[in-house]
Amino acid sequence: MNETNPVACSLADRECVPCRGGVPPLKDAALKALADQLGPAWQVVDEHHLEKKFRFPDFRQALDFTVRIGELAEQANHHPDIHLAWGKVVVTLWTHKIGGLAEADFVFAAKVDRLAGG
Repeated sequence: MNETNPVACSLADRECVPCRGGVPPLKDAALKALADQLGPAWQVVDEHHLEKKFRFPDFRQALDFTVRIGELAEQANHHPDIHLAWGKVVVTLWTHKIGGLAEADFVFAAKVDRLAGG
């Protein structure tokens, strides 16, 4: 269990349901409510996408984490942008079909946090 943010843990327990389009992206209070559940490390950028930087002591651990995110993305059919560099992975999420954020983005973000160990 994620003791520092138990609510995010409940987000991570949800199923990541891919958006089929035809719904508006999250805005205002609905967006803030989900963002608050993730905690401050995930940044909501221009009400359009989520971004978080993960740090690692070396390239190998960053690469291994990137592969785990890729496996999760395939399982969930929800594919983030992933930037891999020495000791760093940046994950950017949004729902392309609606041009912004959906609940599935926040669920996936919480699952990524779980992969990272918190």
